Amino acid sequence: MHTGYALFALSPFYYFVTTSAHFILKDTFIGQDFMHGFNWETFDDPTHGRVNFVNQSVAVQANLSFASATSFIMRADDLNVVPPSARGRNSVRITSHNSYADSMIVVDVKHIPEGCGTWPAFWTLSKAGPWPQGGEIDIIEGANSQPQNMASLHTTSGCSVAQNRSQTGLAVSTACDASVNNNQGCGTSFSKPGSYGSQFNIMGGGWYVMQRTAQDGISVYFWSRNDARVPAVVKYGAPLIVLDPTWGAPEAYFPKDSCDYSTHFDAHQIIFDLTFCGDWAGNTFASSNCGKGTCEDFVNTNPKAFVNAYWEIDSLRVYTPLL
Repeated sequence: MHTGYALFALSPFYYFVTTSAHFILKDTFIGQDFMHGFNWETFDDPTHGRVNFVNQSVAVQANLSFASATSFIMRADDLNVVPPSARGRNSVRITSHNSYADSMIVVDVKHIPEGCGTWPAFWTLSKAGPWPQGGEIDIIEGANSQPQNMASLHTTSGCSVAQNRSQTGLAVSTACDASVNNNQGCGTSFSKPGSYGSQFNIMGGGWYVMQRTAQDGISVYFWSRNDARVPAVVKYGAPLIVLDPTWGAPEAYFPKDSCDYSTHFDAHQIIFDLTFCGDWAGNTFASSNCGKGTCEDFVNTNPKAFVNAYWEIDSLRVYTPLL
């Protein structure tokens, strides 16, 4: 894991600091940093996926997790038929050692797992818990052949968002309370093209930014790889980021006016995972042009369907407010 403070005084992106909307680089993960800065989880999937999360040594031996000097890849097994008696298809779920409260998370993703039966996510979750206490923030998430990214919150009771608010995405649901609507959460579907799935991968990926503060609530931004409007501080990993009006409205915005931030969100760990079927991908499999039969049978018997079921991450940077 890299730290970013040493670059601060030399940065060409230096700004005079006067407000709370300034974030300084705290942690950087590139390549091997993921191998040392995250835990490989092995528990049963809480979302009831047809998946077998494996530990780091198994993942490395099976080539499900590997890193170069510039990128990190984690993926599903695409070689083996899965016996019905097995827990599920081998895959990876990693959780950061560190946790962060008010922060800005910038991730440069080159490839998102795609295909029928898949349910990948990049998200943050309360370290203290138990879920949903302390909240959950889904930054990248989708299932099966979904074309657009979904950003969502899942919380304890007393948290909701307005249907119409300052975001470019479409509000799909407004109740963040995990105990209602079958834990749908309050989700926003992105409007920019290529924010998820095969189109995201064809376009070479892009950048997601999640900002959360007690003053401003929670926002999620997205720029595709060739978008001329991606801020230089995001694209090049500046050691200091100042929110700028030229960023425009976020794709997803969750204001604090109807969701008290301090009682619903605490310090979160960062998670990447890839599961299959389960509570979302399983329930939408039949309506996703994925063929006949069940999601579970598809995952069990079609290993080659998961050749493109992998994350490729060029960098992950975490910024915290400059006091």
